Amino acid sequence: MKNKTFHKRKILVVFAGAYAMIFVLIGRLTYLMVFDAEYYQKKAEDLHERERDIKAARGEILDRNGKVLATNRTVCTISVIHSQIREAETVIDNLSELLEMNSSEVRKRVEKISSIERIKSNVDKKTGDKIRNLGMAGVKVDEDFKRFYPYDALASKVLGFTGADNQGIIGLEVKYDKYLKGVDGKILTTTDARGIELDGVAEDRKEPVAGNTLKISLDYNMQKYAMQMAEKVRQEKQAEKTAILLMNPQNGEIYAMVNVPEFNLNRPFELNTEEESDENMTDEQKQDALNQMWRNGCINDTYEPGSTFKIITASAGLEEGVVRLTDQFQCPGYKMVEDRRIRCHKVGGHGTENFVQGIQNSCNPVFIELGLRIGVDRFCDYFHKFGLMNLTGVDIPGEAGTIMHKKENIGQVELATISFGQSFQITPIQLAATVSALINGGKRVTPHFGTEILNEDGKVTKEFHYSEKKHIVSEKTSETMRILLESVVSEGSGKNAYVEGYRIGGKTATSQTLPRSANKYISSFVGFAPADDPEILGMCVIYDPQGIYYGGTIAAPVIGNIFENILPYLGIEKQLEMQYTR
Repeated sequence: MKNKTFHKRKILVVFAGAYAMIFVLIGRLTYLMVFDAEYYQKKAEDLHERERDIKAARGEILDRNGKVLATNRTVCTISVIHSQIREAETVIDNLSELLEMNSSEVRKRVEKISSIERIKSNVDKKTGDKIRNLGMAGVKVDEDFKRFYPYDALASKVLGFTGADNQGIIGLEVKYDKYLKGVDGKILTTTDARGIELDGVAEDRKEPVAGNTLKISLDYNMQKYAMQMAEKVRQEKQAEKTAILLMNPQNGEIYAMVNVPEFNLNRPFELNTEEESDENMTDEQKQDALNQMWRNGCINDTYEPGSTFKIITASAGLEEGVVRLTDQFQCPGYKMVEDRRIRCHKVGGHGTENFVQGIQNSCNPVFIELGLRIGVDRFCDYFHKFGLMNLTGVDIPGEAGTIMHKKENIGQVELATISFGQSFQITPIQLAATVSALINGGKRVTPHFGTEILNEDGKVTKEFHYSEKKHIVSEKTSETMRILLESVVSEGSGKNAYVEGYRIGGKTATSQTLPRSANKYISSFVGFAPADDPEILGMCVIYDPQGIYYGGTIAAPVIGNIFENILPYLGIEKQLEMQYTR
């Protein structure tokens, strides 16, 4: 009897345990089917769906007249799905031959067990079509887009380029990437548990959204001509490099920005120099060389501006009231500052001259005296007031800032050299922007390229506005500077920039690079036209020219030649009556 009762209890315990387990399992199943259903549905979809991206067409870049500077070409991406391949050797042989790839590399990717493996991207459409027509199981040919630049090296350091993923890397391509890039689409295919596509099940597609179009202020014709002139003077003078900048001094729109040597935008990872082969370079050395090749010297690099900076010193002196046009100066060929003899470019000196003649002659002693009259404190104040210690805000990444002495380290000698543009460094774009303000009536402008964003229908969806900053000099000082700089071209060191029938203003410069013992020079000229109401400002900088290196001799004629050709193009008519102030 006791045994019987014991067995009944055992049976009850077993049944109770079984029921408890069943209830737990039912509860767990209910939880999985109701509360975790979305999670496991996603898991099932991931198991049975294969996802492939469809690249969105990147937006085009247009010049100010609508000429296409950057667009797209249809290319193909070749991929394989390991579980769907039936004849692996045939696939390896065909892909190796058609894609011109090493068979061992193709084999490694074909035999890799993964949901989908990319073999090669950016394959031309003709080759992609050949592969598709072979009908090889497990081989996928998807069409996408590759960035294409119709004019190869034109404005390469302005436009920039994209990487394999169509992301902007440098230049305007990266600055305006969020407008240009678009939204990629997707292709979804359904497979069984082994990864084999199911017949009769339609593909699900999410169509890509194309990027917007960027319209810029750059003018194709002006850029092309400026590039030809920059290359011509570089070859003639066997210079290291040459930069030319053309912009509207009234609103900051940049018409052309040239930095030769440029590089081929369609092959941006090929070095543009024949002097050194990249075959013997380490990866680090090649990357450094590429970074140098991609640099936009007008924006990324600083230099000693030399005598073009005298425009700024003169403006500060006139604004401060420490100099008049009739003030007399004496130039014996040098000026003593403390214990330092600082010479003029004319060894014998200019003798007695007034301030107008001093700027026409680009006389260092005159500007040293002017700098000393202004004084360290006020000169530093003008550096800030004119915006020289800030970035210009140009819409290309990597703008360099001004390199200047700390105020407490500026003595009389440093002040003297600063006054004629040496012992500190600025960028060409900074000089151009500052000079623009000093000749346009006194308002500081922001140099820029981007003007509008257009949608796929060509309608403007966004305009870029660059607010004018406060006046940095009075209109009277600006007018006086226009008159003085016009006389530099009509009667002074900038006469090689003269264009018959036009009123041209400008200033030459020849500065020596560091170390001075290397005897390397930078020749430059900044000019504008018409002198009485400037509509265009041009700047040419020639780095390390051989032979004659004076800015008035080799840089001024470049801008003069450019103005002679593009002023009529801009609709600026010749002025028959030429009036120069002596």
